[in-house]
Amino acid sequence: MFDKFGEMNSAEEINELAENLLNEGDMESLETMARENGIQTEFIVAYQEGDIPFLCDNMTAALGKIDIEEKELKPQEIMQDWTEYLKAQCMENEELARCVRRKDKSLKGMIGALLSWSFKHQQSIDKDIVKAAGVTAGRVTMGIPGMGRAKKIIKAYYTGGQA
Repeated sequence: MFDKFGEMNSAEEINELAENLLNEGDMESLETMARENGIQTEFIVAYQEGDIPFLCDNMTAALGKIDIEEKELKPQEIMQDWTEYLKAQCMENEELARCVRRKDKSLKGMIGALLSWSFKHQQSIDKDIVKAAGVTAGRVTMGIPGMGRAKKIIKAYYTGGQA
C-alpha cells in the first residue's frame, strides 16, 4: 500500500517530502510518492508546474488515504456506505480530515470499531421475523448500528471522542 515511501502521518509530511523531491528535480519519485498517498494526477501536475503552492491539503491527503485503503479493503454494502460517509465528512471537517491521515488510524480500524459496537449490542430477533426470513437457526441476533450511531462511532474512532 505505502510501499516505497511509507505511510505519511499528515498533509504537512507529504508536502515537505514533495517539496524536497521537487527541489531535487526528482519528478519520478514525486509522482510515485503522491500516487502512493492517493493524490490525484491533476494535483501532481499542477504542483510540478507551479500552479499550486503545495501538493495537498488535509482534505486531499485524507481522501487520498481513504482511496488507497479502499482499493485494498474493497468494502461493500454497509461498509461502503460508512466509507462514503467518512469521505463526505472529510470534505466538510478539516479536523476530521487531519485525524484520518494519522498513521494509527485506518478504514480497517474504523470498521473494526463499528463491528465491536455491533457485537456488544446484539439483540435477539423475534422468532416470527426469523421464520419470515427463512432462517432455521434456533436463535438469531443482530447488532448493526443505525446510521446516527455509526456516524458517532466513526467520528469517535478518528478523533478519540465519545461514541
